[in-house]
Amino acid sequence: MGGLSAPAPAPGEAPAAAPRRAAFLDRDGVINRDTGYLQRWEDFEFLPGVLPALQRLHAAGWALVVVTNQSGIARGYYTEADYQALTARMRQAMADAGAPPLAVYHCPHHPGGQVAALAVACDCRKPRPGMLQRAAAEHGLSLADSFMVGDKLADVQAARAAGVAGAYLVRCGQALEAGAAAAADAVFDDLAACVDQVLVRPSR
Repeated sequence: MGGLSAPAPAPGEAPAAAPRRAAFLDRDGVINRDTGYLQRWEDFEFLPGVLPALQRLHAAGWALVVVTNQSGIARGYYTEADYQALTARMRQAMADAGAPPLAVYHCPHHPGGQVAALAVACDCRKPRPGMLQRAAAEHGLSLADSFMVGDKLADVQAARAAGVAGAYLVRCGQALEAGAAAAADAVFDDLAACVDQVLVRPSR
C-alpha cells in the first residue's frame, strides 16, 4: 500500500519545490583551524582540503549550511559586528572557490556570558537543534536527507535532536572528547575524507 502523496497543484499553479538535502557544517575545527574564540579574518585559516571538498559537495547538489556556536559574543570577547565581518569574508572565500554557502547560522548565547542580553539558555546553542531546524524551515531543507559534520559531541547531539540522517565527526589532528566517537555514525580524519565517503554512498 502506497504512502500519502502531496495534492496536485491547481491549474496554473507551479508545483511546490522538493525539499533540498543539506550538508550541515560546524565551523571551527571542521572548516577552519580552531584557534579558540576566533574573531579576526587575519587569523582565519581554512583547513587543508576543505575548499575542494566543499566544492565537490556543492557540485553534487548538497546545500552547504554552516551552524556554529559563537559564545565569544556572549562572553564579550568580540562583538556581533566582528563576527559578521569575519563571516562575510569566509562566505566570499567559499563562493570564490565554487562552494557558496546557502546560509550561515550562529548562536551568540551562553548562560554564563558577560553580555546580559545574551547570557540566556536558548534553543539554538548546540547540542540543541534550533539552528538546524531554523535552516530547514527557512530554506525548505529535508533534515531526513541531510547530514551534519562536526568535531564535538554537541554537534552529533544537535543532529540527532533535529532528525538529521547522518552525524559525522572529524578529528583534524585533535583528540575527540569522551563519548563522541561512539555517538557518531562515523569518524574521519578530516572533512575531505568525510566527503569522499558521502559522495560514494548510493542516493536515497
